[in-house]
Amino acid sequence: MTTYDPPVWTDAGPTPPTGGITYAATTAPPPPPPPAEVLVPGAEAPAPDDGGRPADPSWARPALLVLLLVTAGLYLWDLGSSGWANSFYSAAVQAGTQSWKAMFFGSSDASNFITVDKSPLSLWPMEISARIFGVNSWSILVPQALMGVASVGVLYAAVKRWHGATAGLIAGAVLALTPVAALMFRFNNPDAMLVLLLTLSAYALVRALETGARRWVIAVGAFIGLAFLAKSLQALVVLPGFAFLYLLAAPGKLTRRLVDMVIAGVALLVAGGWWVAIVEMWPASSRPYIGGSQNNSFLDLLFGYNGFGRLTGNETGSVVPGGGAGGGGTSMWGPTGLTRLFNSSFGGQASWLIPTALVLCVALLVWTIKRPRTDRIRASMILWGSWLVVTGLTISLGKGIIHEYYTVALAPAIGALCGIGVVELWRRRENPLAAASLALASLCAVVWSAVLLGRSSSFAPWLRPTVLVLGLIATLGVLLIWILPKKLAMAAVVAAGVLGLAGATAYTLETVTTPHSGAIPTAGPTVAGGRGGFPGGGAGGFPG
Repeated sequence: MTTYDPPVWTDAGPTPPTGGITYAATTAPPPPPPPAEVLVPGAEAPAPDDGGRPADPSWARPALLVLLLVTAGLYLWDLGSSGWANSFYSAAVQAGTQSWKAMFFGSSDASNFITVDKSPLSLWPMEISARIFGVNSWSILVPQALMGVASVGVLYAAVKRWHGATAGLIAGAVLALTPVAALMFRFNNPDAMLVLLLTLSAYALVRALETGARRWVIAVGAFIGLAFLAKSLQALVVLPGFAFLYLLAAPGKLTRRLVDMVIAGVALLVAGGWWVAIVEMWPASSRPYIGGSQNNSFLDLLFGYNGFGRLTGNETGSVVPGGGAGGGGTSMWGPTGLTRLFNSSFGGQASWLIPTALVLCVALLVWTIKRPRTDRIRASMILWGSWLVVTGLTISLGKGIIHEYYTVALAPAIGALCGIGVVELWRRRENPLAAASLALASLCAVVWSAVLLGRSSSFAPWLRPTVLVLGLIATLGVLLIWILPKKLAMAAVVAAGVLGLAGATAYTLETVTTPHSGAIPTAGPTVAGGRGGFPGGGAGGFPG
């Protein structure tokens, strides 16, 4: 045994040891304790790690860069072939380049006679671009394509933050390869701006759920408010699920969470209401007529033609003479009901992976049923699952003007559920129930893709049997991943994913290589029984 007296630290350095404390010869002196972390009052505490998982692998950023570049290539490819796309909005862009007043109000003409039938936020990026580069199809459509690339990047960030880079890449790829997303991010309707802002609001909600930081709570409301200025009440469809999730899973006491909800509501009201307030207070004699309204009031447009009339079918001023709903579960705009998203008109737009996303969502909700209130996997399922279900039901049951391209609002939620579901169940693959859930999700993707491809028999006829046969073989492999070696199991899951997404990818490529114009474009090839645009019309829709 030897004796060791630890040095005493002073401003001048350690004092020499004087002896007194006995240690075993092989035992080193205990290290000094690390300094306590000090947070600035009011600062956001660092987010806890994701269950002790390591940092992003070295390939994550290069893979994200490839995903964004491929998305940009898809959305920018031969973009000018669509010409003025929706000439209704292109005319408003032209007016906005000639008159700042027309730009502010969203006028259809530079003389400010009448506005478009939407609030103008979605027009402003296109008008700024056209002011810089001149009025042409590229200056109008490139901002839309860049919004698509940004949406993919934001979705990746929102999913990766809790579930890792692989989940984020899957989510982004599914969004990028959804046919209706490729359509709308290459078109000049308001939906591109709507999707980007709602995806940003979901990212902000993820951040707010980590610590309850007020700046992220405010951001959630602000992004939804701006989305309201892009496409009115459709932006508010995600609100019920977001509000429920924050009350359930956010940190802090219930009173704090309720106050946060009020703050988010005020942010939404300010971000979405400032333009409405200016327009309503502006003397009607010195501003353009509010297009689509019955009394030159934006509030009439908001709650009538662009509001609850979309649900009930009672739309005064509808573009269909008489408007209203038909009988027998149909409307002037096609059959309504729970299967609407899967019918001949809507199915090929965004429904390819909806059954898969729902299976994965339910499986993980069941898996986390006994976990703490703030569990992140369950929170993700509620966030993206409520977005998918509530928006899907709104589109399915609406008896008023509902177009196929509205389903682009489902794409971020579908992508997130697929990315998170596949990765989280893969991590639990040694459990036979997790393997069975993944296999069921794969089976849904393969079978439903084969059904959708069968509706367009002349389009890539070799693809349907390929997806079905090879997909079923891969699905069998997924069912056995709990007993297969890791590399073989991973190969089965990757093969099932590629085959499950093959049909949607083919439709997306068809969409990208086909010019689109008119007011009601649709993605993919012509299908049997599809409406293809305006009721009774052809695939090109009707002029704006």
